[in-house]
Amino acid sequence: MSTLPRGATVRRDAGIYGYERALRRHGLEPIAGVDEAGRGACAGPLVAGAAILPPGRAGVVPGLADSKLLTAAARERCYDEILKRAVAWSVVVIPHGECDRLGMHVANVEALRRAVAKLSVPPSYVLTDGFPVDGLGAPGLAVWKGDRVVACVAAASVLAKVTRDRLMVEMDRDWPAYDFKTHKGYITATHTEALELHGPSPVHRMRFVNVRRAAGLEPAEPLESTS
Repeated sequence: MSTLPRGATVRRDAGIYGYERALRRHGLEPIAGVDEAGRGACAGPLVAGAAILPPGRAGVVPGLADSKLLTAAARERCYDEILKRAVAWSVVVIPHGECDRLGMHVANVEALRRAVAKLSVPPSYVLTDGFPVDGLGAPGLAVWKGDRVVACVAAASVLAKVTRDRLMVEMDRDWPAYDFKTHKGYITATHTEALELHGPSPVHRMRFVNVRRAAGLEPAEPLESTS
């Protein structure tokens, strides 16, 4: 499903809980949000989170927003609140090797499916961030920038991001030369320099061209012409 149920509308000023309220008015409950973290990183796992928040004040998470817009400390506070308030929640980790084997898009879809399937309470409706996902076992809606405008998707993004960041900090202890604790496996100047100096670590994703180049499996980038 790619639209709201017939007759359901969400006002522009409805706030981050507007989608859930609109769906509940049409008898849809429970409502799950699902999102991932780490798709664009060239090292470490892909992590998906899913969350079902209760209706009313019990489901209002103080300070909740898209995980990418929150500070690390604010994400941790929201994470704790989500665990306390959620009707059900889950996190799924797809290791870097499986990301390489499946490809990032397939791994991403599989992670989202697994996260929803792992919920202890089966949802009646699922909201996803950005693109539709089939095979979730319930009807659903893809919401553009869903992690910014839908509470349960934002909650899922926080679960995924905090979990993945913690894993990357652990990996930094094993491979400190790459500074995973700072950039979390995403491509930065520091990360690129470490790749060029040390080559890929055992947790780098070999499907990424910069990693393959550092491993000597791709030709170096051509120098820019000065003529």
